[in-house]
Amino acid sequence: MISLWFGKFLKLIKYLIILALSLVLIFAFVPVPVTGVMIERHIQAMWSSQKNFDLQHKWVAFEHISSAMKQAVVAAEDQKFPDHYGFDTEAIEKALAYNSRGQKVRGASTISQQTAKNVFLWTGRSWFRKGLELVFTGLIELVWGKERILEVYLNSVEFGPGVFGVEAAAQKFFKRPASKLSRHQAALLAAVLPNPLRFKVQDPSPYVYKRQQWILKQMGQLAPIEQRLADN
Repeated sequence: MISLWFGKFLKLIKYLIILALSLVLIFAFVPVPVTGVMIERHIQAMWSSQKNFDLQHKWVAFEHISSAMKQAVVAAEDQKFPDHYGFDTEAIEKALAYNSRGQKVRGASTISQQTAKNVFLWTGRSWFRKGLELVFTGLIELVWGKERILEVYLNSVEFGPGVFGVEAAAQKFFKRPASKLSRHQAALLAAVLPNPLRFKVQDPSPYVYKRQQWILKQMGQLAPIEQRLADN
């Protein structure tokens, strides 16, 4: 009986691996229609009886996203994005040292890791999820490449409750397409990314305004991300 259940378990694992690899390959070329975090938000809304939950998402091609928006998220979230292979080891070491000294937890996730989590997984801090995140990060770095990762990230990241992707965010908060976002608007969107359920684009706190100004400064100091991607 034990061997029978073990065999079924191994078969399930095999099918899950095949499914995961298939999705990575498909999403290398096809717009991502729904992500793990979107599904998670739907389930949370159902459990909390949130009847007015409205998920907003619209895919937009990389060339139809403003250069300022691409520059802003890299400046805010992962300035070494074009140069690493999915993981920023220096940031991880600093985060581990920081977390060992205090109670607050500092993350060190790259844009590649965040994309893997957003698309294929769910939020949370369990070691199991983190392990899966490492696997998917390695896969998308190998199969997708940097430009595709950034394109999927910008189309899947949450900018507010139920607002996924830069096109939906640009339309909702600024009444314009993602291609027309200004530097200040892009920096404001990027400023809420550490916690889009807490920080608000429409009602920015002093912290969000301060972070926006820091991002704008970093954007000016970094070489254009599209140029950096082309050079790598």
